[in-house]
Amino acid sequence: MRFLSNPSYDLTYDDVFMVPSKSEIASRMDVDLTSQDFTGTTIPIVVANMTAISGRRMAETIARRGGIAVIPQDIPLQVVADVIAWVKARHTFFDTPVTLAPHETVADAMDLLNKRAHGALIVVEDGKPVGIVTEVDCERVDRFTQLHQIMSKDMVTLSDNVTPREAFDLLNTNRRRLAPVVSADGKLVGILTRIGALRATLYRPAIDANGKLRIAAAVGINGDVAAKARALISAGADVLVVDTAHGHQNKMIEALKLIRALNPSIPIVAGNVVTAEGVRALIEAGADIIKVGVGPGAMCTTRMQTGVGRPQFSAVLECSAEAKKYGKHVWADGGVRHPRDVALALAAGASQVMIGSWFAGTLESPSDLNRDATGALYKESFGMASARAVAARTATEDAFDRARKSLFEEGISSSRMYINPARPGVEDLLDEIIAGLRSSCTYAGANSLDDFHEKAVVGIQSAAGYAEGRPLHTSWRS
Repeated sequence: MRFLSNPSYDLTYDDVFMVPSKSEIASRMDVDLTSQDFTGTTIPIVVANMTAISGRRMAETIARRGGIAVIPQDIPLQVVADVIAWVKARHTFFDTPVTLAPHETVADAMDLLNKRAHGALIVVEDGKPVGIVTEVDCERVDRFTQLHQIMSKDMVTLSDNVTPREAFDLLNTNRRRLAPVVSADGKLVGILTRIGALRATLYRPAIDANGKLRIAAAVGINGDVAAKARALISAGADVLVVDTAHGHQNKMIEALKLIRALNPSIPIVAGNVVTAEGVRALIEAGADIIKVGVGPGAMCTTRMQTGVGRPQFSAVLECSAEAKKYGKHVWADGGVRHPRDVALALAAGASQVMIGSWFAGTLESPSDLNRDATGALYKESFGMASARAVAARTATEDAFDRARKSLFEEGISSSRMYINPARPGVEDLLDEIIAGLRSSCTYAGANSLDDFHEKAVVGIQSAAGYAEGRPLHTSWRS
């Protein structure tokens, strides 16, 4: 990457823009977004290890489209092991169906329908689909009504050896949005939507050597770090993220050395830092990938409370240059609000971009779905250094220690992340992000992420320059 003119101060994503260069890329689909950091992703997107964002449904969906999710460190080890096993058991093409039996009720269905972006529930008897229920079917019906009374029995089913094109054509011909997928003996295997069939031709799943979906897990720097890391690796985690807010400290270095002594065969990520010195210290301690970012996250109040942090674009640029000297990589963690920010982080040298709050307001995030006074749907998100997160993290400690720790927080404990009706699922956001990123690469004349970093030309802009680039949603008369 090169600047049009050298900056005299640190830069955020809003401070910079990318200049188009001569390109020989005929189509955005000719761009290969596979990361070279050995995490096995085919798109450079990581779901942040935040309790309100990264769970099993999110992990499954992201991995199927080529990214990876990090399960938070605050989750009990056995639960994390169960989540890893569950994700590894998911299909790489078909979505996991939400199922109920014919005798179960509308109330049961309403609790589950919004767990998946496809908004359908399959009624199953003896392992075979016998009907489909959607939210429309449940409207103006007594909540104790049994599902066999309201389900649609007029189903089209897809075979489990169907190709994406065949599935799309069958659904399109029959004017169906989705259909259950069944095996040769009629047993339910999954569910597939028309748009899901299309996405299967645009994305490649992130899979391990056994053809199973990939998933990452986080571990903190306190307690028996080696034992926790060993348990997560044994459970099948594909990437281990050693995580703390201030990564350039002795406890992190000690934790990394303990984990490296286990001789793990999976990549070790560590952070967070924002300087070349921090990168160098963590790499020397055993990290393969460095997580970069202090204070740019939407739920983070660190900069306002402490004055500590660094504008994210400059942090990623400096840290990636240092990591490259050692043949290592960085993840840009936090600060992305638009697809352009993802592209700029990668242009600055990141191998992946970690996204948190942006994904919180999707149907796949673990938080409960709520409805405000106007009827708009939202989910609650919170920072991992907030009082709410600290309370959960210290649940096993005595009341005195918990009360002491609750006095210190750096993060928002409750924020409403509204579901965008136009993009309710995380895959909808991925479509927007990846389409923008692919186009950015073609503007730079780059056919890979490494090529993009080498060829990107970046300039510095005023606030007015940034405002000029924003779309105008109203006409000239207003």
